[in-house]
Amino acid sequence: MTARQHRSGLAAAGILALALTASACGTGGGTGGTAAKGNANPNASKPECTPFKAFQGHSGTHVSIYTSILDTEADNYVASFKPFEDCTGIKIDYQGSSDFEAQLNVKVAGGNAPDIAFLPQPGLLQRFAKSGKLKVAPKADEANVDANWSPSWKGYGSVDGKFYGAPMSANVKSFVWYSPKEFKAKGYTIPTTYADMLTLSDKIVASGHKPWCAGVASGAATGWTATDWLEDIMLRTAGPDVYDQWVNHKIPFNDPQVVKALDMVGGILKNNKYVNGGFGDYKSITTTTFQNGGLPILKGTCSLHRQASFYSNQWPKGTKVAVDGDVFAFYFPVIDPSKGKPVDGGGEFVGAFSDRPEVQAVQTFLSTDTYANTRVKPGGWLSANKKLDVSLLLTPIDKTSVQILQDPKAIFRFDASDQMPAAVGSGSEWKGLTAWLNGKDTKPVLDDIEKSWPKS
Repeated sequence: MTARQHRSGLAAAGILALALTASACGTGGGTGGTAAKGNANPNASKPECTPFKAFQGHSGTHVSIYTSILDTEADNYVASFKPFEDCTGIKIDYQGSSDFEAQLNVKVAGGNAPDIAFLPQPGLLQRFAKSGKLKVAPKADEANVDANWSPSWKGYGSVDGKFYGAPMSANVKSFVWYSPKEFKAKGYTIPTTYADMLTLSDKIVASGHKPWCAGVASGAATGWTATDWLEDIMLRTAGPDVYDQWVNHKIPFNDPQVVKALDMVGGILKNNKYVNGGFGDYKSITTTTFQNGGLPILKGTCSLHRQASFYSNQWPKGTKVAVDGDVFAFYFPVIDPSKGKPVDGGGEFVGAFSDRPEVQAVQTFLSTDTYANTRVKPGGWLSANKKLDVSLLLTPIDKTSVQILQDPKAIFRFDASDQMPAAVGSGSEWKGLTAWLNGKDTKPVLDDIEKSWPKS
């Protein structure tokens, strides 16, 4: 959803795969933080607080974090901060919002910016950095990234040679969720090609059910899930090189190859025989929330739901997410084998609107291996930190994500809309694809998005 004019896409699976296969876990909290004058924390001398030694000196202070992350995933974030809070005395005030992008702009413009924001669009990071609102990251934060991430990941958090935001989470978006129990009971097999997936869809239709369910409603961010569909199809039909050209506007947004890809998406999402299982006709996709989009799988009123690895956090408590469980996911299959095995993915970056010492301490801590190895334990979360301890990846979907990224045939590309200018990726494209799902034709939608591309 934001500009990456200078960058071609990631070269790949290697970037995350290497990160995720590194075996060193490390517990020393990276290169340190911004310990300075401030209040002492009575817990600082406890053995369990040794990893947080560099972040002492700010007890009694508060740091606000604003994100788009809600529900169980938000609970896991809050829990992951507790050891740091207990050992440093810094209180982290976490707030998630379904209107994150719009409200963050309002907060920043109104002089009420959070101390830290988890930015899911590198383009959003670039925009705030170029406007002078975002603070340059502390040197300790940058040193952690230099040591533990690839240069490509650092590049997404940099603007005009200055480093603003460390990468934090990573995710795989090229997944289709399904019910292993249903597949076993009805004799369905995991499709290995796109054609096979359509054949399976037709078989489910013939059984009297709509195979696909989807939801793009997400407050001010409504439409973002549709961009992931388009990206997966673009990678599989046009290939990674053309995908990079599209991201960097070396071909227009309404290029015939993009038209072809969106029409293919429409072959599923705008097909009333296929969707919206459990909700209504295809136009109900725009009023079904992202969080609820795949839940009809559990009721048997839907069989397939395309969504990222992090969707594992949306299943109700008690849902077994496993190859023999209530739900699991398979790789969104290839269309043209000559284009390799594309993987669409994304991540979040830690940007700060304040440079108070306690804010820098939190910002730097979030870039350490100590934090990555704490946050990964509940599951449903990955990091490209090279010191991530892969033995801590306990959930099957996380392990499957790693297997996909480690596949030598995999070609990883960062989410295209996240790389495009914010006016496009998190603006006209979200709105345009929502209008498209409400019945507007493909070409006029893409023409309007193209017109919105910034001139400079």
